Amino acid sequence: MFCEKCKSLLFPVDGKLVCRKCGAEHEMKNQGQVIKHKSKDKETAVLGGLSGTLPTADAECPSCGHNKAYWVLRQTRAADEPETRIFRCAKCGHSWREY
Repeated sequence: MFCEKCKSLLFPVDGKLVCRKCGAEHEMKNQGQVIKHKSKDKETAVLGGLSGTLPTADAECPSCGHNKAYWVLRQTRAADEPETRIFRCAKCGHSWREY
């Protein structure tokens, strides 16, 4: 989700993706899961419509038992601790973490 004009990262604002650098607005093609931060008035798209471009792993879903899942790595703790792997089931969409 990068700006076509200046190649900067796009951020969700009122149902559109907006570039903070050049101000260009882009339509959201796939509505994904959006998380609102409690401490700030920000929104972050998490594993939205990008599931087709994410890497897959052989991981059993605790919800439905399917054995394929998409995954991403996120630094959820301090920088001196390992990152968290977040899985999303390719069949039912259930998400879980592995520390």
